[in-house]
Amino acid sequence: MAPSSGCVVRPEQTEGPYFVDEKLNRSDIRSDSKSGAIKAGVPLQLKLRVTQVSDRSCTPIQGAIVDIWHCDATGAYSDVSDRRSDTTGQNFLRGYQTTDSNGTVEFLTIYPGWYQGRTVHIHFKVRNANQEFTSQLYFDDVLTDQVQAQSPYTSKEQRTVRNDRDGIFQDGGSQLLLSPTKTNQGYVATFEIGLQAA
Repeated sequence: MAPSSGCVVRPEQTEGPYFVDEKLNRSDIRSDSKSGAIKAGVPLQLKLRVTQVSDRSCTPIQGAIVDIWHCDATGAYSDVSDRRSDTTGQNFLRGYQTTDSNGTVEFLTIYPGWYQGRTVHIHFKVRNANQEFTSQLYFDDVLTDQVQAQSPYTSKEQRTVRNDRDGIFQDGGSQLLLSPTKTNQGYVATFEIGLQAA
């Protein structure tokens, strides 16, 4: 049996400096679990499906841990201290889910903001018994412009880096673009992540 059309091997990309293994098993990652404060932004429901790709088949991976993390509408990550902000001890916009029998996880988050030097993106990491895969997800610039014309994104100046100017995006980012659909509440996106058989 040939792999299905949705079974796509994606390029691995850098983890970046902001991964913190918070061990937060939750699908709604919008809040800080300690203060309960929910991050403002356009809601984004993200469904990821993880499969193992071999020459003849594409098999859902059950029981894999999938982390996602990204910045808030103003470009700040939680639980880090850098020149932009100090959010040490907070854990908003971070969490993991374990894939079900279909290889699927779902997260409720917000559309990310931006920060100097990067285009808008979401980090993800997949871990199972014998492999770890880390990469990033991106958005079409036209959609990002529409979202970032709204509050609370407008509290920050206009972004300076688009996809084609982002050095990390240039290394396979076109294969990592989300295609969100608009809903009454925000956006919904589904993305297939095919991992090469180890």
